[in-house]
Amino acid sequence: MNYGSANPGADAVTNSRRWAVVSLLFVASIINYFDRATISFALPLISNDFHLGPASEGILLSAFFWSYTLMQLPIGAMADHLDLLWVYAGTFAIWSLAQGLTGLAASLTALILLRMALGVGESVYLPGGTKIVSLLYEADERGAPSGFFDFGTRVGIAAGGLVMPWLVARFGWRPAFVGIGVFALLWLIPWFAVFPARAVRARARAARAPVLPGAGLGRIVHFNRNLLGICLGFFCFDYFWYLMVTWLPDYLYQERHLGIVKAGLYAALPYAVFGISEPIGGWIADRLIRRGWDETRTRKGIVTIGFLFGLLIIPAARVATAGAAIALIVGSGLVGLATANLIVILQSCAPPGEVGLWTGFENFFGNIGGILAPLVTGLLIKWTGSFLPAFILGPAILLSGLISYWFIVGRLEPTANPSRERA
Repeated sequence: MNYGSANPGADAVTNSRRWAVVSLLFVASIINYFDRATISFALPLISNDFHLGPASEGILLSAFFWSYTLMQLPIGAMADHLDLLWVYAGTFAIWSLAQGLTGLAASLTALILLRMALGVGESVYLPGGTKIVSLLYEADERGAPSGFFDFGTRVGIAAGGLVMPWLVARFGWRPAFVGIGVFALLWLIPWFAVFPARAVRARARAARAPVLPGAGLGRIVHFNRNLLGICLGFFCFDYFWYLMVTWLPDYLYQERHLGIVKAGLYAALPYAVFGISEPIGGWIADRLIRRGWDETRTRKGIVTIGFLFGLLIIPAARVATAGAAIALIVGSGLVGLATANLIVILQSCAPPGEVGLWTGFENFFGNIGGILAPLVTGLLIKWTGSFLPAFILGPAILLSGLISYWFIVGRLEPTANPSRERA
């Protein structure tokens, strides 16, 4: 395998070690989404303890995304310019401690502040993971590892649906939060043992352009068509995803009258389908591109197919039986086919030295959807007394993202690094 000058130091990292790193990113992503989703699965009990209505629930569900979103640009720049070993480890520790302390919260205000602290820590997952994959793999190899590490997010939320309702029913929501946060810190041991810090540092330095006036953040803020399209498209994708993440368990509990354990179990199914679809979608695109298919049309085409499955949640809100609704919602999880290709589209368009920063911009705009989806859904439920309007709006926003990916994002080739152009 020839990495060429784009990835100096690649020879020092074996394929097995690359996959060991990706596997640890996968596990970190499981923990990441398990931690952020626990609030949704424990929401009925938390609401009883703090006497919360739908509007207050929406605020609590949204609070994580306030800090998570604002941190995307700083954490993206940190991923590009600081030591990824310590950036990822430090933020991982912050989010695990915030998760554990949530079990000690004495008021709604404390819960909101700890959810914001969780958002600060968890902000690293996509910019950091995307940057690491871009340094370890070539363009036609990135679909599978990108899909695999992000697959962990869906496994995490599916595991939350299986484990968290049992934990809160067995031990109460407070001990569950404390135990989860403390136990997660064990991940740091293999991270320090496996991460190829020296090789990654060398390759990051080689990809990084000299800092010149007008380069980097200032240039991106000014205008880039590909980045604009990626940000708008990812906003639409994340709005749909976070609608499912934040409100699906409560929908099954309130609207379909399932018990808290059963609601968590069935909510886990679409998350699992979503996750399993991610590396599959990336692998299919990688294979087709290696066989000579056009990269741009292949990745955008699979994104389109994935997005279309999101329409299934509209009839899910209208069918008479809970079983039919669950089956349709599970089918909507095939939106996950798009995810790895969304990550690789960014990697293919961004300058090599700015992948972290571009990912920060992408995830910043995406998580504006994370802020809006729980708030808008809570308000729509309050105003209409039904989940149907929210379940129509989510797929409509998702499909509008295809306009951005097809007509704003151009061909998948790296944007020239401006500081190199001026050299």
